Amino acid sequence: MDYQFTHNWFPWGPQIWPEIIQFLPARKDFLEIGSYEGRSTVWTIEHMMEDGGEIVCIDTWEGGAEHTNGEMDGSKVRFDNNIKVVREKFPNRNVSACTGRSVDWLAALIQEKRQFDFIYIDGSHVAKDVLTDACMSWPMLKNDGILVFDDYLWRIPNMTTTQRPKIAIDSFINIFEHELAMVHNGYQLIVRKMA
Repeated sequence: MDYQFTHNWFPWGPQIWPEIIQFLPARKDFLEIGSYEGRSTVWTIEHMMEDGGEIVCIDTWEGGAEHTNGEMDGSKVRFDNNIKVVREKFPNRNVSACTGRSVDWLAALIQEKRQFDFIYIDGSHVAKDVLTDACMSWPMLKNDGILVFDDYLWRIPNMTTTQRPKIAIDSFINIFEHELAMVHNGYQLIVRKMA
């Protein structure tokens, strides 16, 4: 069985992420907010995670306001298929798929006192949601852990500033500037949590 991907919304990761693997505190605990068909999930499992590791994937699998052309139709089915394929290749690397709003799942993970080596934020593009995801995730990121924001430079005509991630990411960087170090600034913005 092969992977089933209909869109490549993950072109930046394979270009940039190999450079940051060396900085991870460990390669066991991963959190992904926004998984779609699982392209980034699969890449993380194949290239970043060690055996015994786990990636927690949070998504509604319903899409946002920008998904008007049926792009999300069947995305959860394709995600499940792609996870099945990667599990056959790496049976000792685990995936937990959490269907629902990120705010609810992040609250549950905070209650569980979860800690992560790597967090990838690529869920809702609405600024208030991006800022909420970042602020809730930050306490769960281990010291020296890596936080990746996707779509920092994302723009769609007729969408206001508050409907895009950039203002939220800039706000987060300003608020937490004494706790982080910039690793990469481009279409993805990547920071490391300082001890």
